[in-house]
Amino acid sequence: MTADTTAPVRRPPDHPAPAPRWLGAVSGALAATAALGAGELTAALSSRWPSPVVAIADRVVVLSPTPVTAWAIRTFGTLDKPLLVGAIVVVLAAAAAGLGMRARRRPLLAAAGVAGLGGVAVLAGLLAPEVGPSAALPGVVATVVGVLALLTLAAGLARYRPPLDERPGPAADREEAADRGAADGGRRRFLLLAATVGAGAVAMGTASRFLLARFEVDAAREALALPRPTERRDLPAPADASLDVDGLSPLFTPNDAFYRIDTAFSVPRIDPRTHQLRVTGMVDRPLTVDYQDLLARDLIELPITLSCVSNEIGGDLVGNAVWLGFPLRDLLDEAGVSADADQVVGRAVDGFTAGFPVAAAYDRDALVVVGMNGAPLPPEHGFPLRLVTPGLYGYVSATKWLAEIELTRFDRFDAYWIPRGWAAEGPVKTMSRIDVPAGLDELRPGTVAVAGVAWAPTRGVERVEVQIDDGPWQPAELAAPVNDLTWRQWVLRWDATPGRHRIRCRATDGTGATQPEERVPVRPDGATGWHTITVTVDG
Repeated sequence: MTADTTAPVRRPPDHPAPAPRWLGAVSGALAATAALGAGELTAALSSRWPSPVVAIADRVVVLSPTPVTAWAIRTFGTLDKPLLVGAIVVVLAAAAAGLGMRARRRPLLAAAGVAGLGGVAVLAGLLAPEVGPSAALPGVVATVVGVLALLTLAAGLARYRPPLDERPGPAADREEAADRGAADGGRRRFLLLAATVGAGAVAMGTASRFLLARFEVDAAREALALPRPTERRDLPAPADASLDVDGLSPLFTPNDAFYRIDTAFSVPRIDPRTHQLRVTGMVDRPLTVDYQDLLARDLIELPITLSCVSNEIGGDLVGNAVWLGFPLRDLLDEAGVSADADQVVGRAVDGFTAGFPVAAAYDRDALVVVGMNGAPLPPEHGFPLRLVTPGLYGYVSATKWLAEIELTRFDRFDAYWIPRGWAAEGPVKTMSRIDVPAGLDELRPGTVAVAGVAWAPTRGVERVEVQIDDGPWQPAELAAPVNDLTWRQWVLRWDATPGRHRIRCRATDGTGATQPEERVPVRPDGATGWHTITVTVDG
């Protein structure tokens, strides 16, 4: 007589079926979220502590081969850092989800795996430049919270019972009801635990963004009253320095529209009430100057155009602003620069370095900057202190979140970007850009304003020319110069005829050198070439 294979098989009570795999994955992801939230919240307690994800991302960049970082910058541009951070979060979440599935049967082993992931964050924090061992604390807190969250959720999963799908006969009704009640209770307890962990993670992440030290720093910045400059050079700008052309870049770039390129994965939060600037290295008298002491000095206000070495032909990684600051040469004279020193290195609070020749601190108006366009420096642009050095690309000269100025030699020290394949010295190349019309625009016949900006800081722009198709180069109308350090607006009134047309521009600087036609990439010391667009004029 054969057994009835259709009869339900009931698992013994002391060997319950494990919770579904997907619930284990959810548990792991929730534990990772709680860990990251705790790490972010701990990092918010100090302006010097990186969050675990930021610390890991920074190590990834440092350890990546130069061709990889160059490819990322070239491919993703300003999105490279957000994408890297997002990728790290996804990898951590996926790994935690896998460990969560393992926690259904082996919770201690899964917890050890979470501790291993946390150990990566702790190590990355320990290696954070210019901080010290305390930078590992956010990673430690994240690890502890992650392990506890996973073990708590794993305990809930152990009591979880899936809905019963057996159909016993009338004699087993009471047993089924009891089992079903226990299963419902186990599910409710687990869902409550999961909701609690998730809510806690969200709360910690939110607090890390909007509470604690950040509020204090923001409040200190907003309460800051910048002193009036002792001298306003080349200001106010002449009325005819601006052209009235729709779509043309304004003479001065608003702070919220000014380009931002840096290595920081999160903007440093620096309290101006305690911040100090050190002058060290090859000097006779090392200095330490409080931020408030700098504000009390004779400050000058000066318009200067800044450009990033990564700016492609026709790109927007360039801006013009009015900077308020203290002359760098005066600070160096106070410290007494050694005759053997040939490099000024700016060091940021996050360890970034940029170096330029000592001569550039004396033959032009390099500034230790405190203000931008009449306001304290925005946090994204270096608050409370940064360097601005006219005529040099930012990667060698414009250190943000400035903490130290070191005098050294080029043969003794390479700043951040130099070992990564960029030139040790980066003078800004003569450049021009077409702002309007935009490439591929469809225009109507008649007079069309072809307009843009041109810049050659420290040399000035002498002439801008425009070529339509293969016609002759035509001189553009130039706005009045503010000084030799800023860009100039230009416009050509073109009598547009039906058809498809190529438009390109070139600038000549104050030394008589004309922007070269040959296109070279941004690496290692800035792009060259004529900005060229194509438009269609309707027939």
